[in-house]
Amino acid sequence: MPSTENDRLLSEHQPNAVRARLAGPVKASTLPDAVLGGIDGCVTTFAVVSGAFGAGFSPQVALVLGFANLIADGFSMAVSNYEAGQAQLNQIKFAERTEREHIRAVPEGEREEIRQLFQAKGFDGELLEQVVEAISRNPDVWVATMLREEYGLSGAGLSPRRAALTTFAAFLSVGALPLGPAGAFERKPTVLNPVAPS
Repeated sequence: MPSTENDRLLSEHQPNAVRARLAGPVKASTLPDAVLGGIDGCVTTFAVVSGAFGAGFSPQVALVLGFANLIADGFSMAVSNYEAGQAQLNQIKFAERTEREHIRAVPEGEREEIRQLFQAKGFDGELLEQVVEAISRNPDVWVATMLREEYGLSGAGLSPRRAALTTFAAFLSVGALPLGPAGAFERKPTVLNPVAPS
């Protein structure tokens, strides 16, 4: 590793730099939303345009159908992705309420869950008991740990609005690609040669 890269890594891993980085908000990746929108936009727009050409429609009609698909299907994809994000947030809220109720009703049972979760990670003996005690001391940390470790849920950085906008933008930008060639074609009328009666 070059020394400049090594120096940069060392600098980024100093206590103050780590503290500042971890104190910032978690940013979820928008790449899956962009891939989802881009691929669907390109495939469906290509299908609409090529279907219109195959059916014998003029380039103008094919373009109108392609643009209509961009807007309608892009909006549909964005709304669907937004609703999926909202459903995930609702699932997290429901699981959080459930865990808070369990901590109130059966705290020792919930401590045992923490104990076994961290035992599976290799903690044991006095250190394991210290981990259980530290986590269960703060209800918010306790619930967040259970959501992540027991349910595999995390709302960190989750934004349904950002996901929807990313999907829509990718759908429009990549989905517009098949419209370029469609506008360049001029369909020549097909002339059928009549067969003279014998």
